[in-house]
Amino acid sequence: MHIPDGFLTAEVAAACAIPAAIAVGIGLKRANVELDERRVPLLGVTAAFVFAAQMLNFPVAGGTSGHFLGAALAAILLGPWMACVVLSVVLVVQAFVFADGGITALGANILNMEVIGGPVVGGLMYAARSLTGRGQTAFLTIAGVGAWLAVMAGAAATSVELAISETVPLGTVLPAMLGVHALIGAGEAVVTVAAVSAVLATRPDLIPGVKPREPIRVPVSAS
Repeated sequence: MHIPDGFLTAEVAAACAIPAAIAVGIGLKRANVELDERRVPLLGVTAAFVFAAQMLNFPVAGGTSGHFLGAALAAILLGPWMACVVLSVVLVVQAFVFADGGITALGANILNMEVIGGPVVGGLMYAARSLTGRGQTAFLTIAGVGAWLAVMAGAAATSVELAISETVPLGTVLPAMLGVHALIGAGEAVVTVAAVSAVLATRPDLIPGVKPREPIRVPVSAS
């Protein structure tokens, strides 16, 4: 989903960079308030995991490949706005060090893979969780659906940006992107649910809004 240099017009690139910069700015401002000694290590681990996972590509169909995005996972573990900060760092390093995604398209890539998947999809997930309760089964289901939706929403936004830039017609790019990313999103959902399940099993207190499991109490009969 990384857009290279030259695929977007200057106007489209600038229009995408504005909301991306605003979202990252909000995340940095909230970091001064929300980050504490307990959550700083989680932020670092999440950034490292997303960076490593994004570097691994897996085959999808027709010779194409996909990779983990991590927006939904970061939003679950860190909150939607902190996810913006983490993923922006990952995308900046990828663009400047590994030439993965164009420098001029950095704002668009942050918007598509981070802002849409973090604050937007993350906000929808929080709303759905408030309606379904705080049980872990419902939480994991919403996490999987949210991860898939984040990939699909990002793919749709990428298609629209390429079409507006007249790089490829919308009728061609949108079905192709959504078809491939429907499979990529399924892989994203599996990885997200597995990672969240591991955190729930070891440190459920790190995920806000999750009701911990009640310990099993064995009745003791008086003798």
